[in-house]
Amino acid sequence: MSLTLPDAEYQARVARAQAAMARQDLAALLVTTEPDLRYFSGFLTRFWESPTRPWFLVIPGHGDPVAVIPGIGQALMERTWIREIRCWPAPRPGDDGISLLADTLSEVRGRGVQIGLPMGPGSHLRLPLSDYAALRAALKPLRMVSDQGLVQHLRAEKSEAEIGLIRQACAIAGRAFARVPEVAAAGIGLDRVFRDFQRLCLEEGADWVPYLAGASGAGGYADVISPATPAPLQPGDVLMLDTGLVHEGYFCDFDRNYSVGDPSVAVRDAHARLIDATAAGFAAARPGALASDLHAAMTKVLGPGRTAPGRLGHGLGMQLTEGFSVLPDDREELRPGMVLTLEPCLDMGEGRIMVHEENLVIRDTGPEWLSPPSGPEIPVLEPVA
Repeated sequence: MSLTLPDAEYQARVARAQAAMARQDLAALLVTTEPDLRYFSGFLTRFWESPTRPWFLVIPGHGDPVAVIPGIGQALMERTWIREIRCWPAPRPGDDGISLLADTLSEVRGRGVQIGLPMGPGSHLRLPLSDYAALRAALKPLRMVSDQGLVQHLRAEKSEAEIGLIRQACAIAGRAFARVPEVAAAGIGLDRVFRDFQRLCLEEGADWVPYLAGASGAGGYADVISPATPAPLQPGDVLMLDTGLVHEGYFCDFDRNYSVGDPSVAVRDAHARLIDATAAGFAAARPGALASDLHAAMTKVLGPGRTAPGRLGHGLGMQLTEGFSVLPDDREELRPGMVLTLEPCLDMGEGRIMVHEENLVIRDTGPEWLSPPSGPEIPVLEPVA
């Protein structure tokens, strides 16, 4: 659970959900994934890494949520604001909480017949399909229906408390990035740099580092998702590190590029252009703007034919990526409280790219940086280890 968010934070989220449920004629809302369940309860644990057990939170149309969870989670759930906790001795493959969940939904739904469940982009079920089929059969005449983006819409607008946690995550990463020259230089293997950078993140205050991507290569890099290899950094390489570290359950997600030795003119100019493109996206990120407007603003700076394919940013919060994407056709309207990344990507030619990423929040008056924004000059690492 969060170390800082008060019970009132979660109670307000449930109240907003119930107001939206009434408009959609939903008798109850069922959430089954870690971020959705934590959003309404504050239940924070890394035990979700085990796929063995399903977890459920039921939000009725009126009243407090009911947790239907494996018994191993009862003690931790009791430390949250949730008071109605129903458990079974999981794992129990013959009936892994399904009958208990069906009874709970039938009990709390009142006279309604529709049970909302997140079903849109980015959602997943996190229980066996056979168990979902058994749940639907046990609930008849109740119907499982889409929540029509209800949970995603609520999560998109962060409270000041959430924004504060993301800002702290960004500050932790910023301090770790400033220390990269301690661990990276020509002759050092990329895999060692990855391990040492994660250590720096932990030393600076990260709870854990579930995501670290990066690459290195002469004049740019081929991709940003491959595992690190022992190949040593070479003079003329561009090193990129992109971290999604976690602070009290909230992510940051931004990167930094470094030149191993003096950068070439092409690398120097590319880095400056990426910073200019990010600034253009930042200037466009105002309430009422569309995600596609940010894409257009950054693409204009990158230049014709220089934008690598894919999105140029996304929503951010309890997940590394959540909600909308910064795409040419994404019509998501920006609202105050939304936290997002700007991630322009420049095609360097010959199968190489360079990427830059920053984090920001939308305010009533415009955007506000959450990550410490990078300057136009690419940082230089010593050419000799």
